[in-house]
Amino acid sequence: MSKLPTRLRRNPILRELVQETQLSINDLVQPIFVTYSDKKTEILSMPGQYHVPLNIVEKEIEQLVNSGINAIILFGIPEKKDEVGLDTINDNGIIQRAVRRIKQYFPDLLIITDVCFCQYTSHGHCGILDERGLINRKKSLEYLQKQVVSHAQAGADVVAPSCMIDEMVKYIREALDNNEYEDIGILSYAVKYASTFYGPFRDAAYSTPKHGDRQSYQLYPGNIQEALKEAKIDENEGADIIMVKPALPYLDVIHQVKSIVQCPVAAYQVSGEYAMIKAASEKGWIDEGKCILETLTGIKRAGANFIITYFAMNAVQLIKENME
Repeated sequence: MSKLPTRLRRNPILRELVQETQLSINDLVQPIFVTYSDKKTEILSMPGQYHVPLNIVEKEIEQLVNSGINAIILFGIPEKKDEVGLDTINDNGIIQRAVRRIKQYFPDLLIITDVCFCQYTSHGHCGILDERGLINRKKSLEYLQKQVVSHAQAGADVVAPSCMIDEMVKYIREALDNNEYEDIGILSYAVKYASTFYGPFRDAAYSTPKHGDRQSYQLYPGNIQEALKEAKIDENEGADIIMVKPALPYLDVIHQVKSIVQCPVAAYQVSGEYAMIKAASEKGWIDEGKCILETLTGIKRAGANFIITYFAMNAVQLIKENME
C-alpha cells in the first residue's frame, strides 16, 4: 500500500482540516509604551509602533479591544530617571497611573505590567547598582517587592519581572501574598537571553545601559541547560507562567522549556524580530502578512501557549481574513 503524504495537501480545505497548529486571536498579547508626551509619536526603529500619551491611552486600547485583543503588556517611560528608579515604586508613577486609567475604561482587559528598572534608572541596568557598578541583589529585590505591590494596588492582573535577578520570583510572590494579592499572577522572564534583538526596544524605552552590558545577568545565547535550570527554579519559586525571550532564535528552547515545566509557557517576539520583518517587507523582499502568520505559527508550534508580539493587531486582521 502506497503512502503519499501529499494527498492531504492538494486541497486547501483538507489542509486546514488536518492542520496541527492553529493560531488564534486569543494567543496574542500587544505591548504598549506609555509616556507623558502630549502626542502619539511613532518609534523610528519600530515602524507602526508608538509612544502613547498617558492622557489618551484609552483611545489606543479601544482600537485593540475592538479588534479582539484582550490582553496587553505595559511599559512606562518616566519623566525623570535616577539611580534607583524611584518611579517604579511611586503609586503615582507612569505604569500605576496607566493601569488605573485603562481599568477605568476597560475593566475586563487583562493587563500585564513589566517589572524592571532599566527604563527608570539613569544607568539603564535592570537593577539597583552597588559601588562597583554591579547589581545589588538584596536592594533590587526589596524594590521589586515594593514595585509589584504598587502595580497590584493600581489594578494590574499579572506582573512580569524581566530583570533576571536571582530569587526575584520568590521575593515577588512573598510580597504579593503578604499584602493580600494572592490572586495576582507572575509571568516570569525566566529565560531571557542577552540578545542583539533588543535594540529597537531599547530605543523605544530609552533603556540602553550607560556603561557595560547585561551579559552578567542575562543568559548566554549558546546555553540551553542553563535556561532549563532558570525555568525550573522560577516555577518552583511560584511563577505562574514562564517566558522565553526572544522567540525565533530560541524555538528549541521554547520546546524544551515546555517539556519540563507544568505551568504555561509564553514567548516574546521581540522588537528586533519585528523590525527585521518590517524592514524586509518595506524592501519588497518578503510578504509581510504571510511572514507574520508563519513566524507566529512557528512560535506556537514550538510550544508557546501565547505570544507577546508587536504584530498582534496585524495578526488579528490576518486571522480574520483567513476565516472569511
